Amino acid sequence: MKEAAGSGKRGEVPDSFAQGEMLGLVAGGGQFPLLVAQAARARGLKVVAVAHEGETDPTLAASVDSISWIKLGKLGRLIKVLKQNEVRHVIFAGSITKRRMFDGVRPDLRALSVMTKLAIFHDDDILRAVADELEKEGISVISSTRYLPEIMAPKGCLTKRRPTKSEKEDIEFGWKIAKELGRLDIGQCVVVRRKTVLALEAIEGTDETILRGGRLAREKAVVVKVSKPNQDLRFDLPTVGLNTVKTMARVKATVLAVEAGKTLMLDRDKMVEFAQDNNITIYCRA
Repeated sequence: MKEAAGSGKRGEVPDSFAQGEMLGLVAGGGQFPLLVAQAARARGLKVVAVAHEGETDPTLAASVDSISWIKLGKLGRLIKVLKQNEVRHVIFAGSITKRRMFDGVRPDLRALSVMTKLAIFHDDDILRAVADELEKEGISVISSTRYLPEIMAPKGCLTKRRPTKSEKEDIEFGWKIAKELGRLDIGQCVVVRRKTVLALEAIEGTDETILRGGRLAREKAVVVKVSKPNQDLRFDLPTVGLNTVKTMARVKATVLAVEAGKTLMLDRDKMVEFAQDNNITIYCRA
């Protein structure tokens, strides 16, 4: 991918990115865009958000300097907002419900021109193509965790309960399956028990994958969520949080295994507290 002038190493903010400069934030759903905005402003940056109707939390407006709302697929409008605000660097943060792809999304001409170049509509392919379009306009996409390094999952077992021998075997087994699933850019999560695959994540998302696999396991399911091989750290990082372990508790799953240093972990303290109260292990491995 061609680097924008002065952007430096991909995913990093150059030294010239000074306080008071405009930072673009392309916001999806969930808590992550709010955390990014608050962290950036705490460092003296002004945040220009482009939010997606039906996805982005409206409370984001209180955490940014300006916000514009667009419909999914309006790439031309997104670029126009960023350029009007003289944005040179942008962060992608938050999720977009994949099912909305089949819910009347009408891409504009700029988005259509990108889509026609793609052989397969995989997440990474789409996001990299969008990043290419932005860089053509002199806007560099930087790492989503640039201002929140502490939000990444640390290495080790975060709970007092540690994986049993059989659970460790399931983690190793599930890890290989999840990495292959990621290599194909289908999903990032698998549910296993006794070295048997019970559910693979596709368009439905992690929570529904956990529920489906957990119900088949009946109890003691192991949930593995990893980054894709050669993961682009600028976007689409695997994310877990309090709701993840609450979903696991509903089906009596016992282990959540994630990739240290490459997984976003939201509300970590509350997540670990809930997991310990519900006999769930949270294990982060490299």
